[in-house]
Amino acid sequence: MYPDADVPVLQMSMPTLEPVRLFEIGRSLAPLRDQGVLIVGSGFTTHNLRELRPEPGAAPPAWSAEFDEWTDRAVKAGDVDALLDFRAKAPAARIAHPRTEHFAPLFMALGADADDASDRRSVIDGYWLGLAKRSFQFG
Repeated sequence: MYPDADVPVLQMSMPTLEPVRLFEIGRSLAPLRDQGVLIVGSGFTTHNLRELRPEPGAAPPAWSAEFDEWTDRAVKAGDVDALLDFRAKAPAARIAHPRTEHFAPLFMALGADADDASDRRSVIDGYWLGLAKRSFQFG
């Protein structure tokens, strides 16, 4: 769109951690994408520091792998309802995210891309000390 221009980036704080409200905020930001603004949501797919596995090369714990795989499938399938209700629908959700601030940015980014589920993909995956570090790219 702008081959020789810088990409504008909007940084904002999340006024809530409530998934539906964050999704709605993302929806309101969606028109900015058409103007070339990059919308980034950042956080690990799983985040429970009490459950870190400091052994190098250790397999990730089952709860981390299950939650990460569930999230990957739900994002790629465009299952927004399941993602917004992840606490009730995802396996091991309360272990994967005892507090939701590291998963919450996904909802704003997802909202900004809600009308185009055709190009959602995982661009980073793997684990760091047992925590899933998957990142998605939308649109």
